[in-house]
Amino acid sequence: MECAELLQYLSEYIDNNLDEELTAEAQAHLATCANCKVVLDTTQQTIFLYKQQEPRKIPARRRRRLFNQLQDAFLKRPESS
Repeated sequence: MECAELLQYLSEYIDNNLDEELTAEAQAHLATCANCKVVLDTTQQTIFLYKQQEPRKIPARRRRRLFNQLQDAFLKRPESS
């Protein structure tokens, strides 16, 4: 397995949703690739920190403004061919 392939399967790997063969390939790659190990560790830490936070409410006024900005951007986007 190469780095690009590991990144493609990273979410499924973290969620333990890969079959045994892909899991073994990912583990073998992670054992030898420091960069991918950092990406995995950082992603797992980010998920952990996110789950530790209290839910936040967006004030109604800000929520309306954000929705309007998103709607304007969506309506102004060029048509895809």
